[in-house]
Amino acid sequence: MNGDLLKTIQDGMPSFSKGQRLIGSYILEHYEKAAYLTAAKLGGAVGVSESTVVRFAIELGFAGYPEFQDSLQKMIRSRLTSFQRMEVTNSLIGEGDVLDKVLLSDMEKIRHTMEEIDHKSFEEAVNLISDAKNIYIIGVRSSSSLAGFLNYNFRMIFDHVRFVQTTSGSEMFEQIMNIGAGDVMIAISFPRYSTRIINAVEYARSKGADVVALTDSKLSPIAAYANQLLIAHSDMASFVDSLVAPLSIINAMVVAVARKKQDEVSERLRVLEEVWDRYDVYDKKGN
Repeated sequence: MNGDLLKTIQDGMPSFSKGQRLIGSYILEHYEKAAYLTAAKLGGAVGVSESTVVRFAIELGFAGYPEFQDSLQKMIRSRLTSFQRMEVTNSLIGEGDVLDKVLLSDMEKIRHTMEEIDHKSFEEAVNLISDAKNIYIIGVRSSSSLAGFLNYNFRMIFDHVRFVQTTSGSEMFEQIMNIGAGDVMIAISFPRYSTRIINAVEYARSKGADVVALTDSKLSPIAAYANQLLIAHSDMASFVDSLVAPLSIINAMVVAVARKKQDEVSERLRVLEEVWDRYDVYDKKGN
């Protein structure tokens, strides 16, 4: 469902049944809690049956409650403050083993991403990157670490990689002002979405560049500007996001591009190894 889910619920309140209005009111007031309740628990919280909750989701245009819950979770991630994120994840983890629960949750995100990612979009993104005149890589806030990792590895493969620094909006545009046709911008963005990266991808498309977007949803604000959209499951891990799934996609992207340009990469790495040896870049005492 497109648009603001909470507004859809608010607009639908006059036409809902009595039970559905109870559900709608609870969600509007406690959306950060409701998003992580099962249909049965949500019904129990407001005093209606589980089947009433399921019918409520269908009334909103969803196939069922799981699809509604997933949409609500994705929507609220861009709304929650850091403090609210901490409260929600603390209640989800409870008193159990934090390490086990976080690792199991990360495994699930990678599994869901593997099941749902569009392989054709991935292959076409690899082709765009491999043939690009210039490659611009941009990620903001927590996503900047992913962008930096991709930049480091792509510099092993290409000379024409530009890591866009986003400490200020004006400096960002100075770095991408010459982007144009034949260039590719790889934009990485996860909630809470930054307006800077939205402005950057809009500018890149307006100049005729291709955009490969790595984000968490088709509803992400950068998705509309993407030539190729790569979706990775991500969720809250306390006040920060779990970014293991997008990192796995980045790893796959580096491997795929390196294989596509195998001869050139092999020669570059051979030269680099000679330079590293000459200047003792890496410790070899353990060899």
